[in-house]
Amino acid sequence: QVQLVESGGGLVQAGDSLRLSCAASGRAFSSYAGGWFRQAPGKEREFVAAIRWSGGSTYYADSVRGRFTISRDNAKYTVYLQMNSLKPEDTAVYYCAAANVGGVVTTVSSYAYWGQGTQVTVSS
Repeated sequence: QVQLVESGGGLVQAGDSLRLSCAASGRAFSSYAGGWFRQAPGKEREFVAAIRWSGGSTYYADSVRGRFTISRDNAKYTVYLQMNSLKPEDTAVYYCAAANVGGVVTTVSSYAYWGQGTQVTVSS
């Protein structure tokens, strides 16, 4: 069983940066794929970024590629999402997720473990 806790959300202005953290319980997390998703009011949860268990491979949604960076520190059981050049359309609740697979996965249904979410609000 893996439990995930996100932190780092907040209210920022367009163009600012934020770094989200996802702290996991359990050593098994080090061998799990990690991902970030987001959900805006009235919309479905959407994929943002994913990372292989080793950190060697990453994948991004087109809407954030070049602005967001996903990384992980397996010694700390933590996955990060560095968000730069934030836009108002990035406003959403951001969720961390873990999947018991080694590779990069991008679909909601692939992830068995989810955090409670952290709010990111970007004002124009």
